[in-house]
Amino acid sequence: MSFRYYPMYVKGNPQLRIYLPNFWMKLLKPKEGDPKNVVTFRVPVQMNDFDVRNYLEKIYKLPVVSVQSTVRWGDRKRAIGKNYLVKEDDYRIAYVSLPKDKEFNWPNLFPEKKIVEEDAEFVNYKKQMEKEANKIRRKNWDRHQAPTWFSF
Repeated sequence: MSFRYYPMYVKGNPQLRIYLPNFWMKLLKPKEGDPKNVVTFRVPVQMNDFDVRNYLEKIYKLPVVSVQSTVRWGDRKRAIGKNYLVKEDDYRIAYVSLPKDKEFNWPNLFPEKKIVEEDAEFVNYKKQMEKEANKIRRKNWDRHQAPTWFSF
């Protein structure tokens, strides 16, 4: 699973080694109506079902029942200002089934309390900006709708 070079283990000289995988896995948000015990990941094409299972069991110690995956084509887009298409890399979608008693819940990154606090901060910021704008308007009262950049 990993292709990095590590120093050879010598008996009598135990060292703690950390083996980092060369693969990455991106957790995708579950769609409406998906079962609670199925988690969806976006992984590289080179990673097969066995690699996904080992990755989750060995690194994150998750109990995996089954893994099913499909390969998706990368999107084709026109290059900006050019007359040719650019194709993004292909990727694999891995559907990982957890045991029936396990349930995956997407974390709530924006709790309601925090949103209310941010709204209050935004209102205060808006009031402050209005005060600054009024100062500029009072300073330039004789310009009659002339832009601020137009000055002597």
